[in-house]
Parts: sequence; C-alpha cells; structure tokens
Amino acid sequence: MRPAVGKGRIWRGALLALGLTLLAGAPLQAEYGDVVFNRRAEKEGVRPVIFSHWFHRIRFRCKVCHYEFGFEMRAGANDVSMSDIIDGKFCGMCHDGEMAWSPERCDLCHSGRRGLETGIIGGHQTLGPGRW
Repeated sequence: MRPAVGKGRIWRGALLALGLTLLAGAPLQAEYGDVVFNRRAEKEGVRPVIFSHWFHRIRFRCKVCHYEFGFEMRAGANDVSMSDIIDGKFCGMCHDGEMAWSPERCDLCHSGRRGLETGIIGGHQTLGPGRW
C-alpha cells in the first residue's frame, strides 16, 4: 500500500517543475565573483560563458586552475577557445564527460545574456596586496 501524498506537496512539486522549465533556456545575469568569457563567444554566434568562480573555488584550491590548468590570474588574459577545451586544455581538464559534463553541453556554460563584457563581475581587485 502506497502512502498518501498531500495535495499541497503535489502542487509545490508541480510549481517547482514549471519554474525550472521556464528558466531552463533563459539567459543568465552574472553574479558577484563570476567570470564572464565573451572575447570569442558572441563573435562565434553563442552566448557568453558565465564561470561561477565561487562554485569551483569551494571545491578546489586556486592552484588547480591557476597553476596546473594554466589560467592566468588576470581577467581577460586567458585566450580560451573551444578547440582548447575539446583538446583537454583549460576547462577541458575536468569537463571531459567523466569528471564533469563534456563540451557538447554548450548551454551549461554558454548561458550568459548577450552583451556581457569579459571580466570579473564586481571588480578586478582582491582585498590582498596588489591588483590581479
């Protein structure tokens, strides 16, 4: 015998599913601390990449991306192409279809609204000694 499910719970689930469906294709605004990559994106007909720096930072130390993967610590200094990622460089070191989704899922990274400028949202300085 299956347990009874309340009507309120069904409605909440339905509203959540509807909300997620409506937001799935909507371009995103970048939030504080995100890195926007748009040097090549819009020129090549795709939306800008929004890289959630904080999401990655809570999982990995800075040196993983900024030493081992070759990203420079200066906004706009990294000339990353899709061919680099597909070849396993930069983001492609993890986004290989095994550790994280593969580059074929374009919409997961190229999710920014058109017109976003390359850079770090919220500023280009740290609170430490010097500019990056």
